[in-house]
Amino acid sequence: MRAIRVASAALLGVSALTVTGCVAQASAESSGFRVAVLPSTIAAGGQVALRATGCDQDVLVTSGVFDDVTIRRGQTSATAMVDWDAKPGALYEVTFHCGTFWQNATLTIAGDRPVPPTPVPVHPSRGVHAGEGGSFAGFDLKEIGLGAALIAGSVGAAYHFSRRRTDEDGA
Repeated sequence: MRAIRVASAALLGVSALTVTGCVAQASAESSGFRVAVLPSTIAAGGQVALRATGCDQDVLVTSGVFDDVTIRRGQTSATAMVDWDAKPGALYEVTFHCGTFWQNATLTIAGDRPVPPTPVPVHPSRGVHAGEGGSFAGFDLKEIGLGAALIAGSVGAAYHFSRRRTDEDGA
C-alpha cells in the first residue's frame, strides 16, 4: 500500500515537470520570430529583401535560388540577388534559421515576361525591441531554481501527507 502512495507521488512530480517543460517550449516557439521575402514574386536576376524580426542573434537565410545570406544581429533585413537561371513559374523555399528555430517562406519566379523590380522600403532597426527570441532567452537560474523548488515542494508535500495518513491508519 505504501509503494502505491510513493509511486503516485513520484508520478505526480514527473507529470508536473513534464507539463511545465511543455509550457516553456511552447512559449519559446511563440517568441515572435517572423520572416518575409519581399516581393514574393520576382523575375530571375531580380533582387529580394529578406526580413526577419524577433531573433536576438544572426539569422542565416538559405535557398536554392540565391546564395546564403546572413542577417546580422540587431538588423532586420538583408538583400539577395535571385539566380539568372531560376526557372520561370517555379516555387522556391526560403529558410530562415534563428538558432534552433527556423521558418520557411516561399519565393515564386515570375513567368516569361519581365517584371519590373518592386521597391521595398528598408527601415532602420531602431525603436522598441519587443520579445526576447531564442530558445532560452527569458530563463535565468533564479527562475529555474524556483520551478525546481516548487516541484520538489509538491512532491515532498504529497509524500508527507501520504506518510502521515499511513501513520494514522496504524499500518
